[in-house]
Amino acid sequence: MATSETGQDFTLDTAAELASEERGRGIEGKSPWFLAWRRLRRNWIGLGFLLIFVLIVAGCLLAPVYAAHVSHQGVNDTNVGGTITVNGKKVDVVSSGGVTVGANGQLKVKPGGVPIGPQWWHAGGRYVLGADSLGRDIATRILYGGENSLQVGIVSAAICAFVAIVLALLAGYYGGVLDWVITRFFDLIWAFPVILLGIALGTALAINGFHHFGINLSGSSLWIPTFVISYVYIPYLARPLRGQILSLRQTEFVEASVAQGASPLRIMFSELLPNIASSILVLFTLIVANTILTEAALSFLGAGVQPPNPSWGTLISAGQTTIVTAPWLSVAPGIAIVLTVLSLNAFGDALRDALDPRAKVRIEH
Repeated sequence: MATSETGQDFTLDTAAELASEERGRGIEGKSPWFLAWRRLRRNWIGLGFLLIFVLIVAGCLLAPVYAAHVSHQGVNDTNVGGTITVNGKKVDVVSSGGVTVGANGQLKVKPGGVPIGPQWWHAGGRYVLGADSLGRDIATRILYGGENSLQVGIVSAAICAFVAIVLALLAGYYGGVLDWVITRFFDLIWAFPVILLGIALGTALAINGFHHFGINLSGSSLWIPTFVISYVYIPYLARPLRGQILSLRQTEFVEASVAQGASPLRIMFSELLPNIASSILVLFTLIVANTILTEAALSFLGAGVQPPNPSWGTLISAGQTTIVTAPWLSVAPGIAIVLTVLSLNAFGDALRDALDPRAKVRIEH
């Protein structure tokens, strides 16, 4: 029995009474994902770049709405001989050119084939970013091209992640001959630079398409660059995951699952996969940025998205011939690529910092 500062005897019953009066909450454990979210939501820069990426995706998905209600022009609608009204005046979308005689009798040569520049909102929403040499609305084509670029980039990254995860699990868990075969497959792809391998595969498939195993894809199909890009990035995602699985394979909880008679499939997807989920999430974010950039590079070189399908890479390629007289044709899609890749890389870095268990969390009172 002890005596408190007030002179009263302190017994077990007294402790129970004090505990009931406190009505304190029990100790509540926090999952690693909750702690990661708490770190991430404090990173305003990373969340800001995520918002930029979401806005870009939303804008590209609304391309049909923009074409129908703002530009009033489809993605491939030409308007070479057309005119628009700018501040009450008729202006040629693409200048016809010719020679005119001035008031002083001097001849004035008007160059032809020059597309109209950015009109912002002076033309009622038409040709906000100008037109190309065929009179097509650049803003409309950027939105549709962004939809194609994002589709190729995200879908190819998803296919790459799925194949890489399966191969990494098989190689890391079983080891031996299967690990040797899979790692040699990684080394075969790794031996070639991404762009050169993508150009070789993309050019070959763009000419003849793919007609094997019951699959018939034309050379202009978006699935061609999607599969090519997903293939060339497999080792960049699978190799680090395989290394983590090799280290996890020797841990006690995996050995305990084996001792309990768990099947290899259950161990791989119930024990190993959840422990590499954070790495997969971070690597997937960064791979999406790389696939979008690779698609733009391949399309610029003619080995990616094929005309008439627009993409940010094909728009830059089409505008390089008029970079002096009409720089907006290349600058506008280039800015879209920079913002998209920069936002994904910045958010990927923020996500990596949030999921790092060694990251310091500032406790706010």
